[in-house]
Amino acid sequence: MSTTSPPVPPPPAAPSRLRAWLLEGLSDRAKQHPGPHAEAPEEHGQRWWRVMCLTGLDYFSTLGYQPGIAALAAGLLSPVATIVLVVVTLCGALPVYRRVAKESPHGEGSIAMLERLLSFWQGKLFVLVLLGFAATDFLITITLSAADATAHLVENPHLTSALHGRQVLITLFLIALLGAVFLKGFSEAIGLAVGLVGIYLALNVVVVVTGLWHVATAPHVVADWSHALTAEHGNVVAMVGVSLIVFPKLALGLSGFETGVAVMPHIKGDPGDTEARPTGRTRGTHKLLTTAAVIMSVFLITTSFITTLLIPADQFRPGGEANGRALAYLAHEYLGSAFGTVYDVSTIAILWFAGASAMAGLLNLLPRYLPRYGMAPHWARAVRPTVLVLTAVAFLVTWIFDADVDAQGGAYATGVLVLISSAAIAVTIAARRARQRGWTIGFAVIAAVFLYTTALNIAERPDGVKIGACFIAGIILISLASRLARAFELRVTDVVLDPIAERFVRDCAHRDIRLIANEPSNRDLAEYRDKTSQIRADNGIAPEDDLLFVEVTVRDPSDFEAELRVRGEVLHDRYRILTLEHSSIPNALAALLLHVRDTTGQQPHIYFEWTEGNPFAQFLRFFLFGQGEVAPVTREVLREAEADRSRRPRVHVG
Repeated sequence: MSTTSPPVPPPPAAPSRLRAWLLEGLSDRAKQHPGPHAEAPEEHGQRWWRVMCLTGLDYFSTLGYQPGIAALAAGLLSPVATIVLVVVTLCGALPVYRRVAKESPHGEGSIAMLERLLSFWQGKLFVLVLLGFAATDFLITITLSAADATAHLVENPHLTSALHGRQVLITLFLIALLGAVFLKGFSEAIGLAVGLVGIYLALNVVVVVTGLWHVATAPHVVADWSHALTAEHGNVVAMVGVSLIVFPKLALGLSGFETGVAVMPHIKGDPGDTEARPTGRTRGTHKLLTTAAVIMSVFLITTSFITTLLIPADQFRPGGEANGRALAYLAHEYLGSAFGTVYDVSTIAILWFAGASAMAGLLNLLPRYLPRYGMAPHWARAVRPTVLVLTAVAFLVTWIFDADVDAQGGAYATGVLVLISSAAIAVTIAARRARQRGWTIGFAVIAAVFLYTTALNIAERPDGVKIGACFIAGIILISLASRLARAFELRVTDVVLDPIAERFVRDCAHRDIRLIANEPSNRDLAEYRDKTSQIRADNGIAPEDDLLFVEVTVRDPSDFEAELRVRGEVLHDRYRILTLEHSSIPNALAALLLHVRDTTGQQPHIYFEWTEGNPFAQFLRFFLFGQGEVAPVTREVLREAEADRSRRPRVHVG
């Protein structure tokens, strides 16, 4: 704005401060991986066992509801089905995610591995589908954990009369409190996570030991269970067969592996680690995943055993005192009201903070892909606006499910199983490309097991895939709308000219800079000679004026932002040509024109021909394939990028 223009009144202070607060850190996160799990400097890394407590917020907290879900799904077979789940965990999920950690040591996860397999729009849509299931997993983690924390709070003998019937309001309050933590400025409170996980696991050890002691001192309990099991299923082979069919319903016990990979950047590596080969960080992640899986496996087997033997079956059903809180039921029953209340408080705390782990996972995952695809607004790179959106979605999910733990289990299990299945497929492909025949066969078998588990879970609980489909549809529609709204941005992160291209621009800077936009065909002498004659005739350009050709090649039109590299060359000993590669011709041309203007101080001119065809069809070509009617779109991109018309590069069409 010139100095003679009337001064523009400053915006109101309050909205300005609010905007600055909401978008705090946006520019920094645009330069690095965004979100709370953004890669920390190596010297600030944490020991692997401390980081394990962060991911354990999600993984270990499932003990709050997993035994009850297992009892509802498998009945008397709950311990046997849980053993099958543990075998799948240790022999399937654990090896898969150890390989994922090796292949994506910066926390990208299996989605990034699969992203590299596909290009163009099919790759982007595939990633959006996986992001939909990931959003299902993490968001339902937030809502389900908060709902189960509410169940523990409401069912406490001291509070049930005062809080009964207010489950939805309490759950919404817990979710709002979680969102407030992130809005205030969340940094991974690993010390708090260590304390919560340590206390929670210690209390569970007390409950498990007490339960096992009561089973051991009442031998008839085991005998009664064994006789009932034999009467219901006949023999061991039948029991194992039924357990193989039933165990997919216990898939919630597999959660936490994706989060375990997401927190990799916070693990302190070796002094000799590099970004390309963070060997120490990978080794620490392997220890994290293995230790967490072993601890959880022991707890899963023992808790399913004592809850099945010591709690009446009708107490697991909706309305029963053990529904969604089987271990809390045992804590109150055998250790007294005081210990049971302490257990409830610990369970409520870790379930609520498990939502924090899931929120951090979402803030780590979504900004990695959507803004880069142009499928989210710029503010999606900032934490606080994204937190507000995710909190609102969590409110909606809680309201739809009426804060019911059992009702959300199907959606949660579907999200978990789809992500694990995709990870198994990704590592199978990685092993095959590395020509590791044994690992390829092993991972293929694991992938088949998880695909079977996923299919069976979907068949048993189709509501899970329906909810996942809603998330997928929402993400795709919002992403395409954002891509459409951002279509006329420059979409260029930087412009880099090679020495020959710089010389061409420098030579032209002493007079009018005139560029000819050319769609390369044969690139023979006749093509450039005829094009030059036509442009001069159509626009009245004198023969002595210099002309530079500009040619853009579209490689992957589904990409959004990228660096623009400009290469100069001379063809047929007389025609100077600037060649560019980008995802969109108009955006690349506009970025080049602005760069030339800024480096030379002159306004460049660019000359086009009109393209034949329907304008709407040409716009679709531009949106999907980066081509179409280039001249008016280039002008529109320039108009949005440069508001001052007097400084805008000149666009000519003939």
